[in-house]
Amino acid sequence: MKKLLKTGIFLLLISLFISPLKIVFAAQDTASGLAVSIPVNDTVKDGDIISSTQMGYKLSRIAYDPTTYGVVTSNPAILFENPLPGSKSVLTTGKAYVNVTTINGNIKKNDLIATSTIPGAGQKADLNGFVLGTALEDYSNANKSQKGKILVSINIHYNGAFVDTKTNLIQQFKTMGTATFLTPLASLRYLLAGLTVIIAFVLGFIYFGRVASKGVEALGRNPLAGRLIEISVVLNVIFAGAIVLAGLVIAYLILII
Repeated sequence: MKKLLKTGIFLLLISLFISPLKIVFAAQDTASGLAVSIPVNDTVKDGDIISSTQMGYKLSRIAYDPTTYGVVTSNPAILFENPLPGSKSVLTTGKAYVNVTTINGNIKKNDLIATSTIPGAGQKADLNGFVLGTALEDYSNANKSQKGKILVSINIHYNGAFVDTKTNLIQQFKTMGTATFLTPLASLRYLLAGLTVIIAFVLGFIYFGRVASKGVEALGRNPLAGRLIEISVVLNVIFAGAIVLAGLVIAYLILII
């Protein structure tokens, strides 16, 4: 009797918790996974990629968008409906048909898919950054801006697996600054890279300050050796610059390895 009572109370609490939402089961699935109905501040179509911005949920418009949220799907397997106006069903995990282009080359099965500069469309990922998921089929098109639709396994995360990457240090730190979340490993790498750059600049400026001060003192004591002192100062300034450059290179290697 007590077990039945506890079960009844538990089911009552669950029903109260989800009462504002309506659960819909699709009769014929075009996507697998749980979708949530959210208000989108853009005109979207089935398969468009959505990002969570400060102005609300909108079409993704930048490559490797760290605010990538999910994919609009018109017929998800399970949908938690939201009565708010302008709401669209968005899948954040599972499998969905995604609008893609060949702006970054033809897509092969098992390629990583990331957002692109074409609103709402994905592209083949070949740089370290945030990705939407993994392509489950091939796609090719001579028209690089034309959208097509392929099945993608949605798993939004930061990917740092590309060793021969073309991203630069500024792009890496830009990604870090705009990201809503990072994996522990990625966070550690950015932290180490940032500390390396700061230490390199501090050491370079300290060394430059000491060299400049000693050069002025030496020139005051021995004006006749001015030429040699100037050459010595220039060489030491170059060495200070090399310290800073070495720090930047080390930081870059930390980010891409």
